[in-house]
Amino acid sequence: MSTPKRYRCLIMGAAGRDFHDFLTFFRDHPDHEVCAFTATQIPFIDQRAFPRSLAGPDYAADIPIYSEERMPELVRELGIDFVFFAYSDVSHEDLMHKGSLVLATGASFVLLGPKHTELTAKKPVLAVTAVRTGCGKSPLSQFLTKELLAAGERVAVMRHPMPYGDLERQAVQRFGELADLDKHGCTIEEREEYAPYLEKGLPIFAGVDYRRLLAMAEAEADVVLWDGGNNDFSFVKPDLHFAVLDALRPGHERSYYPGETNFLAAHVVIINKVSEARAEDLAAMRERARKFNRNAAHVESDLAIELESPDKVRGKRALVVEDGPTLTHGGMTFGAGLLAAERGGATIVDPRPGATGSIAEIFARYPQVSRVLPAMGYSDAQRAELAATIRASGAEVVVDASPAGIVRLLGLEQPVVRVHYSFLQRSGPPVVELVRAAVARARAR
Repeated sequence: MSTPKRYRCLIMGAAGRDFHDFLTFFRDHPDHEVCAFTATQIPFIDQRAFPRSLAGPDYAADIPIYSEERMPELVRELGIDFVFFAYSDVSHEDLMHKGSLVLATGASFVLLGPKHTELTAKKPVLAVTAVRTGCGKSPLSQFLTKELLAAGERVAVMRHPMPYGDLERQAVQRFGELADLDKHGCTIEEREEYAPYLEKGLPIFAGVDYRRLLAMAEAEADVVLWDGGNNDFSFVKPDLHFAVLDALRPGHERSYYPGETNFLAAHVVIINKVSEARAEDLAAMRERARKFNRNAAHVESDLAIELESPDKVRGKRALVVEDGPTLTHGGMTFGAGLLAAERGGATIVDPRPGATGSIAEIFARYPQVSRVLPAMGYSDAQRAELAATIRASGAEVVVDASPAGIVRLLGLEQPVVRVHYSFLQRSGPPVVELVRAAVARARAR
């Protein structure tokens, strides 16, 4: 009897969705052999391998991870049959360019959907997703957790993965206090997402193996909240699915993958940052929301921005540090920090002349970023370059809009004034009532 064919596969990823898809789909389909991963978007993550210990009994060795630039040659050298695309915040045009490149090698190009990758929970699940990085998912998630806690619910937050270090050690991570960020050697991006919850006493679950993470979260919580990363769709089937749209990026809700998936599938569509948007852009977004997801509840909101110690900023030369991913693959030119600094009467310092090393490379790669500094810190060396860039700026004060709070990490000599931003609903059915109803329905099923 002949041995059944194993289809040779490559997964294009960015240290997140790719590993989840492997553990939820490929481990259950041994007729598909993953020969390699590729990596992009995040620095340094292609210098590793996916551990055999996580890959399962069908794999005799670690699975190598290569730079995405090598994908065409890898398809040919490894005899790849299928290339599975598994990361987010990609324009539809760019996605199909990648697909065309795959097809030109002779392989097939595949997208896995929720049916084959979503986990099913025993507890009620809220999922907060978006159509782009930087739309305002985290402020909404933090608002919802605050309301749930006030109602006496125990909440566990599952965060979209950011395993940028040792994958075996990061397979299952529970963060219960700020000290755990140092214990796990977290990057600035991880700290930006985890720290706000930890400051409120909420546990965060993240890593690689989300089956195990979901079981851990359900063991100590009444409600699970999925705080999505980039614009990925949820790893856990939601009882109430929020999709956040950015009024400052009109049209992106229909032109990015898989953000459009979230927009079309959501139970609640939230158009955020409405007070800063142009009237004609907002009107067009409202019309698209009604047309393409008419069954959803429609909500509009803002980010309430608070600048600590405004007197320390007024009239000063200020360097603004913003959330890194929002500016890089999120494509924004500014964030809440610039708005806060300008409203506070600061003179904005251009960070580019003093940029050094990988920070200078970031500005070259993302030329739309000019007046603010992305909070990039994926390694000790990059954090040192970030600090050197800040010191070289000549700024009298640093306005820190990074949720991580860079002053704790960089040991800066300049005074640092932090910016906080929170969810503020403007119109539509109260999201708190929508959540209460969804949790009640989930418990009654």
